[in-house]
Amino acid sequence: MASRCWRWWGWSAWPRTRPPPAGSTPSFRHHLSTQEKTPQICVVGSGPAGFYTAQHLLKQHPQAHVDIYEKQPVPFGLVRFGVAPDHPEVKNVINTFTQTAHSGRCAFWGNVEVGRDVTVPELREAYHAVVLSYGAEDHRALEIPGEELPGVCSARAFVGWYNGLPENRELEPDLSCDTAVILGQGNVALDVARILLTPPEHLERTDITKAALGVLRQSRVKTVWLVGRRGPLQVAFTIKVPRPRKRLTELLLRTATEKPGPEEAARRASASRAWGLRFFRSPQQVLPSPDGRRAAGVRLAVTRLEGVDEATRAVPTGDMEDLPCGLVLSSVGYKSRPVDPSVPFDSKLGVIPNVEGRVMDVPGLYCSGWVKRGPTGVIATTMTDSFLTGQMLLQDLKAGLLPSGPRPGYAAIQALLSSRGVRPVSFSDWEKLDAEEVARGQGTGKPREKLVDPQEMLRLLGH
Repeated sequence: MASRCWRWWGWSAWPRTRPPPAGSTPSFRHHLSTQEKTPQICVVGSGPAGFYTAQHLLKQHPQAHVDIYEKQPVPFGLVRFGVAPDHPEVKNVINTFTQTAHSGRCAFWGNVEVGRDVTVPELREAYHAVVLSYGAEDHRALEIPGEELPGVCSARAFVGWYNGLPENRELEPDLSCDTAVILGQGNVALDVARILLTPPEHLERTDITKAALGVLRQSRVKTVWLVGRRGPLQVAFTIKVPRPRKRLTELLLRTATEKPGPEEAARRASASRAWGLRFFRSPQQVLPSPDGRRAAGVRLAVTRLEGVDEATRAVPTGDMEDLPCGLVLSSVGYKSRPVDPSVPFDSKLGVIPNVEGRVMDVPGLYCSGWVKRGPTGVIATTMTDSFLTGQMLLQDLKAGLLPSGPRPGYAAIQALLSSRGVRPVSFSDWEKLDAEEVARGQGTGKPREKLVDPQEMLRLLGH
């Protein structure tokens, strides 16, 4: 992913010392100047990007100390709040992150929101280097009429709701309709469709929240459509290996172009729940109900493809169709937010301008993950991306491009937070919350019952 990282900006703020080649990781075992012996490094964000960045720094520098700051009281970011509850195997990476957090040279500090409780300039004063790894916390708007109607919400908020993200715990989606439309055909769209249509009894042994499971038990949604502007060959969801993807593409093409035979049509008609992909359709308007009080459908422009390869784009044919529904979920992408006025931010692309993780015009400031490259790829993509940022930081440290002399690290930040009435949550605190969640889940056969109220979490910790 690094190959697309902002190569047209110059290195105006960085000294013209040439770092080691990008393909090599510097060794600090035998070359340590006085100021390099205990570099204090801070990472903002405790999702995959944050933990993988910390892991690389700790492994490659034998004396580096890394503090990880997180605005939630609990760690792990999208692994906890984004991975679908029926995919527990994907969450096993938490075990690796826990090992990193248990390092004597690493500390986790939750319940600290950078940009509100402490500023990026304050972090830069306290540390030799700061890495921004806070992900993509917003969703891209549809920017079509009717988007504000009740019955329309982002897939991101819906995912946060069933996964226990505190800011989405009161979403209360109305699932009293029989048809839902998801605008988008990426991995998140597929997750949402699956959760909507999975029989609730199949979710009872997962870590889905109690509130979400209760609402899904009462759901009347029977049909889910996933709508995309382009065709089967351009779908955005990922498949692990080529052969299933080739077979899936064949099936998608057949579904999109062939009418079902009598037997298949009868089978579909008798199915209690169903889903489908609508290709070559672009949303133009969310249609209101007769009283104008909520969503009742989506008006779609029929599209066709023009161009080849990377230049392929969907253009309208002039035809329109209306797709009735009672729930519209927008899944057209996540978007990062600016964290602090002192940090450059490209609002159009939703990323921090950077060269291979080095933030432009701010020496000593780095970024990794989605805020670096945009919300693309899977956890393994983020791992590679984060390791590269860590490598660039260590190269700059060895080349003498970072501040010299000792830095106070967390001691200075702790004093600031205390003066502002902020009570950080340590990793050992998180492990107490973890034990509480596991205990609450045992009674119903769940791996855990997630705590969703930050105030309750802090009360349990005596904060």
